[in-house]
Amino acid sequence: MTAEHQIHNAPAQRPTVPVRTSPQGRGQRRKRPAQPSASRRRRPRSRKKLFLAATAAVIVLAVAAGGAVYLRLSGNINTFDGKGLSHHRPQETPGDAQNILLIGSDSRSGDNAKLGGGKDPVGRSDTTILLHVYADHRHAVGVSIPRDSLVDIPPCLLPDGTWSQPRTNAMFNSAFTLGSTAAGNPACTQNTVEALTGLRVDHTVVVNFAGFAAMTEAVGGVPVCLPKDIHQKDLNPNRLTQGNLVYRKGEQKVSGRAALDYVRLRHGIGDGSDIGRTKRQQAFISSLIGQVKKEGFSPTTLLPLANAATKSLTVDPGLDSAGKLLSFAMSLKNIDLANIQFLTVPWQYSGARIALVHPDADNLWTTLKEDRTLDGKPTEPRTKQKAAPAPTTSTVSGAGITVAVYNGTTTRGLAARATDFLRAQQFTVSGTATASTQNHTTTVIEYGTGLKTQAQTVAALFPHAQLHPIPGNQINLITGQDYANTTTTSPAPAASLPSTVTAQARPANRSICSDLSYG
Repeated sequence: MTAEHQIHNAPAQRPTVPVRTSPQGRGQRRKRPAQPSASRRRRPRSRKKLFLAATAAVIVLAVAAGGAVYLRLSGNINTFDGKGLSHHRPQETPGDAQNILLIGSDSRSGDNAKLGGGKDPVGRSDTTILLHVYADHRHAVGVSIPRDSLVDIPPCLLPDGTWSQPRTNAMFNSAFTLGSTAAGNPACTQNTVEALTGLRVDHTVVVNFAGFAAMTEAVGGVPVCLPKDIHQKDLNPNRLTQGNLVYRKGEQKVSGRAALDYVRLRHGIGDGSDIGRTKRQQAFISSLIGQVKKEGFSPTTLLPLANAATKSLTVDPGLDSAGKLLSFAMSLKNIDLANIQFLTVPWQYSGARIALVHPDADNLWTTLKEDRTLDGKPTEPRTKQKAAPAPTTSTVSGAGITVAVYNGTTTRGLAARATDFLRAQQFTVSGTATASTQNHTTTVIEYGTGLKTQAQTVAALFPHAQLHPIPGNQINLITGQDYANTTTTSPAPAASLPSTVTAQARPANRSICSDLSYG
C-alpha cells in the first residue's frame, strides 16, 4: 500500500516592525535591514514543515499499517461455535493458570490436499496436546493424548443442530470427526478432554497441514534429528522400492512440506508406532519453541509467524482476534525451555488400541489441576483449601464404583475436593464439572437403574446426602453447601506420580537427537 502526501505552504507574511522613539529622532521609523530573497527566506521554514509533515506521515502510515496487519490477521482466523461446548464443564481454571488444547488436523481439504496426500475431506485429529501453563507463567507441561486411546466421548453438537449420543470405549480421535465436516469438530474434542481430565480447557487451537508448514517457514526452519537415513518408502510403506533419500541421518533443519513429513513420519524408525511418532512430535515442538525464543518474543518476530499461522487456524471464540493471539503468545515469553516439559498420558497397549493406565493418568490430571509440577512442587504459594471430612466408617470401600462429581454450590474447588476424597476411598471418578444449578443446600446422590446399593455406599461418606433415582446407568454426586461447610484438621494428601511417569517427561531444552522413538 502506498500513500502520497502534498504539503502546501501558506504565503509568507511580512513581519511588522514596531515604531521606535529615540532622543535623536522621535517618530522616525527604524531602517529595516535588508531582507533575503523569497527563496532563501522560505527554505528553513519549508524544511521544518516538510520534516514535521513527513514524520507525521510516517507515524500515520505506521499506525495504519499496524492496524491493517491486525485486521488482516484477524480476518484470517476461523472460530468454531462455542454452542457445541458441554453444559456440564469443569470449574474454571483457578488463578492465572491456563489449559490450552492444541489439535493438529490432517484434513485433506483446500490447500492441505497438496501437502497430505489422499483425498478424504473429513477433518481428523492427527495430534492432540493439552498444554498446562502454570499460574506463575514460568512453567508449562504438554501432555500428548494418543489418537488411538480408548475413551468415553460425551454428547456433542452435530451440524444439523442435534446432539450425539454418548459413546464409551471409543477411539479418542473419533471425537473430532463427529459430524463428518472438513473443519472437524473441535468442540467435541474439547468436551472429551474435559470429561477425561476434569480440567477446564481455557482455549482450543486447531492447526491444519498448511498452517503448520507455513509456520515452520516463517521461523526459517526448525532443527531436527533422525537416528537413521529415511527414504521414500519410509514415508509410503506401500511403495515397492526404497526410493530416494528424503532425510539424512543426524541433525538438519526442515521447513514446509519437509517439516510436515518429519512430524508425520512413523515407519522406518523404532517400532513404527504412533506412540513412537509422538516422541518425535514432542521433540519437534520443543525445537520450534526454541527457534521462536531464539528470534525473540517481539511483534517483529511474532507477526510473520502469526500471519503464517492464522491463515490455517481454527480457534475458540476467546482467541478470535490477532490481538488476543499475540497477547497470549507474549504471556509465555518468560517460560524457560528447561521448564517446559512434554510427556504422554500414562498408557498401555490394548490389542491394536491404547488403554489409559489408572490411577496414574488420574493422578497426572490431579497434579495439573492443583497447579503442581510433575515432581509435586507448587509453583506459587497457595491458600489451603478446606479438606474433606474423614469417612464416617473405616469399612467404606469404593472399589468397582464409578461416580461423576458436580459442584452444586458457588464454592470454588469443591468438586475437586470431593474427587480427592472419593479416590482416597478407591472410588473411580469419571469426571468433575459444575452442576447446572449452584444453589444446592444439601448434597444429592443420583443413581441409575440397579445402582442403589452402590449409591448407598457413596452416601456413607456424605451423611446428609439425599438419594434420587434417575434414568440411565450412572451415579452422580452433586455436592451441596452442607459439604462445603465441613472441615477437618488433616488435609487430604496430594496425589503422587510414580517415577515411571515422571521419568519419561521431556524438557524442551533436551538434545534434539535423544529419545526419538520406541524400539
